[in-house]
Amino acid sequence: MSEPGLREATGRMRERGIDDHAVRVFEHYYRELEAGTTGTIPEATIEPLGPTPALADLTATDAERLEALGHTVVIKLNGGLGTSMGLSGPKTALEVRDGLTFLDIIVRQVLALRAAHGTDLPLLLMNSFRTREASLGALAAYDDLPVGDLPLDFLQNAEPKLTADGLDPVDWPADPTLEWCPPGHGDVYVALAGSGVLDALRAKGFRYAFISNSDNLGATCDAGIPAWMAREGIPYVAEVCPRTVNDRKGGHLARRRTDGRIVLRDSAMVVPGEEHFFADIDRHDVFHANNVWVDLDVLDATLTAREGVLGLPIIVNRKTVDPSRKDSTKVIQIESAMGAAIETFEGSQALLVPRTRFRPVKTTNELLLLRSDLFGLDDAYHVVRVGAGPEPLVHLGGHYTLIGDFDERFPRGVPSLAQATSFRVRGDVTFGADVVCVGDVSVSASTPGRAVVADGARLEGTATV
Repeated sequence: MSEPGLREATGRMRERGIDDHAVRVFEHYYRELEAGTTGTIPEATIEPLGPTPALADLTATDAERLEALGHTVVIKLNGGLGTSMGLSGPKTALEVRDGLTFLDIIVRQVLALRAAHGTDLPLLLMNSFRTREASLGALAAYDDLPVGDLPLDFLQNAEPKLTADGLDPVDWPADPTLEWCPPGHGDVYVALAGSGVLDALRAKGFRYAFISNSDNLGATCDAGIPAWMAREGIPYVAEVCPRTVNDRKGGHLARRRTDGRIVLRDSAMVVPGEEHFFADIDRHDVFHANNVWVDLDVLDATLTAREGVLGLPIIVNRKTVDPSRKDSTKVIQIESAMGAAIETFEGSQALLVPRTRFRPVKTTNELLLLRSDLFGLDDAYHVVRVGAGPEPLVHLGGHYTLIGDFDERFPRGVPSLAQATSFRVRGDVTFGADVVCVGDVSVSASTPGRAVVADGARLEGTATV
């Protein structure tokens, strides 16, 4: 292991202008990595989360909700590029539906809340160095978005990728930007403090932060939650949803046997050989929605007491320096998870919320659902389900993985799924306008070339085109 490697890495961080808070956190994790810390959570050390308060059961008066909302800020994690979907800019610049992007909908959700309650509700993006310019350019279209002199964003920190065999900062002259990586979304707390935004918010009387992923349009600001926090003196809340077989890979909360604290266990924290425990949806019956609420005063006090290091569990992410080249140098990215902070604050709570608060778009399968007639936007720009019945399973083939290919194959809109129970596509198929799917639909291309579904087609069962 390499003490010179640590000095070289932190030196590069300071040369880049990375804040000292982030450098100290990197040093902390580097020494954990050097000592062989894996960040895994053995099943024998935890118990199931157990009964959880539900959002539907929270009681808050209108006055309490309005008071809490007036002291709340919305923070969206906006560092992703959506490279798995073929995007080169911010993922949130992608059109979701009705001609609106993720950012358009997020902004309009916030502005609708302000108009409804007559209060200033700041919106802040945590951008990465790759998403900042384009995202702020998109926000410039909304003249009424800024709140006083508060910024519209703060920057996620960056750290060197480390060689897997020596823990030295990697060199990659072919593309030096690939020598750097974000420290995971657990960095949000450090970046808030190091940027000065935490102090600025607290100076203006903001007490509660709602933090969620920008690609989760179901994560809207519900004033009942900070009202509950204020009434009960709760420092931190993590939203959880009932777990289904489709959520077996998602992180879950549990209770640590030694002290009863709630902890987050992501898939990267599972001890090899214990994957079956992690996937057991009867034992661990809720998943972490990555929507969290934090008391900014408690966060500030905790960071001060710990000299800026919250000590979230380390995540050791093993990759290649160029993700598109498996033969490139093997590296380690040191990360932490935002939700892992639940174990840091005494009195933290999990809160059971409806599935409607978890509507991420990670693939074009999920994008197709949101663009379909199953969903719409209400007057508050909330994504709402149209109609009843279970949500159909969507599985598109490899021809639809990248957004350019997806749009090319649905040039006049996606099919109607209002009467569908599933929709699968095998092969290279382009869909015409006003296609309707009924029941379980499986569409296959009859030849290796591009097949076409005609305008107005009604698809039922298995169809070969």
